[in-house]
Amino acid sequence: MHHPIQAPPPKPPLRQRALALALAAVACLLVLLPQLTAGQPYGAQLPALSVANQDTSPSLYAIPPQFDELWGFAEGLSVVKVDSKYGYIDTSGTLAIAPRFDEADSFSEGLARIRIGSKYGYTGKTGKILISPQFETVGSFAEGRALVKIGSQWGFINKTGKIAIPPQFDDAYYFADGLARVKIGSKWGYIDKTGKIVIPPQFDWAEPFAGELARIGIDDKLGYIDKRGKIVIPPQFDEAEDFAEGLAQVAIGSKWGYINKSGNRVIRPQFEWADSFTGGLARIGIGSKMGFIDKTGNRVIPPQFKGGSNFSEGLAQVWDGYQDAYIDKTGKIAIPPQFRGAGNFTDGLARVKIGSKWGYIDKTGTFVIPPQFERATDFSNGLARVRIGSKWGYIDKTGSRVIPPQFERAAAFSDGIARVVNDGKIGYLRNPLK
Repeated sequence: MHHPIQAPPPKPPLRQRALALALAAVACLLVLLPQLTAGQPYGAQLPALSVANQDTSPSLYAIPPQFDELWGFAEGLSVVKVDSKYGYIDTSGTLAIAPRFDEADSFSEGLARIRIGSKYGYTGKTGKILISPQFETVGSFAEGRALVKIGSQWGFINKTGKIAIPPQFDDAYYFADGLARVKIGSKWGYIDKTGKIVIPPQFDWAEPFAGELARIGIDDKLGYIDKRGKIVIPPQFDEAEDFAEGLAQVAIGSKWGYINKSGNRVIRPQFEWADSFTGGLARIGIGSKMGFIDKTGNRVIPPQFKGGSNFSEGLAQVWDGYQDAYIDKTGKIAIPPQFRGAGNFTDGLARVKIGSKWGYIDKTGTFVIPPQFERATDFSNGLARVRIGSKWGYIDKTGSRVIPPQFERAAAFSDGIARVVNDGKIGYLRNPLK
């Protein structure tokens, strides 16, 4: 039901004193840990940190864990749930809109969808109800319009709550690039923001425009139209994807190939599966083997692997059915098969698994951070999430436990903050490297 949007603002760097306190706390925990055995509502004062989480200075928290439900930030505010009601906090953790809604959504274009009782309306960022709850079903605003359902028909309202496009459609989607998909009877077409039908309903299915073209379906076949509604690539494919780097993968029967934007078959259908082009190469499958082709269809790396990923920082992870390795763009083995799991290179390091533990290697295959973690993730903003036992924490690229494992759940840092769960409550950490 909810679709949190991660868009938090950056946070200022920690003061040296705060870092010193955090490091001192870490040292205390390391001394005490061998002697230990494992084994509040909003508005209340945050309880003192237990021994299990004394290694996190309160100053590392942008918002201390205290909420049962806390979303990502959108337009400076995040949805929170307090008891059974929803409200909003700002990036300091201060309540911006007191919890009083039965349901709430992220802000979009200055308005957020809320529900009181059984009716939906919209609030502004001060908490003032700008569109009174009156609708059975509504969507978020996009390009100044929001979907509403009245009876069995869909229409659109403007930001004052007035009906901009009367309910008349059997189904509809949000506006994108000035057009919205609508369904009349069993057929799909497109309207503009005045409600004018610019592409008459005639398709059995229609997708949003991706650039200048959109995928449409007629009689179980897929093709592409332009924004005037002209069919530029007639429906003829059993499967079709959006264009990437000028080519789109399409399937005829059970075989995949590639077309250009004129509909020409640049690479004839011949693959069991095909991926989008990225960096001039695309992964393809022949039989049970994976390889890479260029935009002419040349198999620059012949199918020979059981699986693998796209190239990242010049190397791609591949699997021979038993172990993971890394290849360069010529197909040469750069790091020999030896791992029981492997991720992509990010910030010069890749997570790999030896036995039951994860660690990190550089592009020569040398361990920079020895295998020691039950779980590990890619680096993001200078830090990677790792799990020891059942707890998550964060390490830097030297392997130092910048924020030792102590959380039940932890998200990647984005714009200087990361969402964490501690003792069942949700809060946000600041990135100590910022």
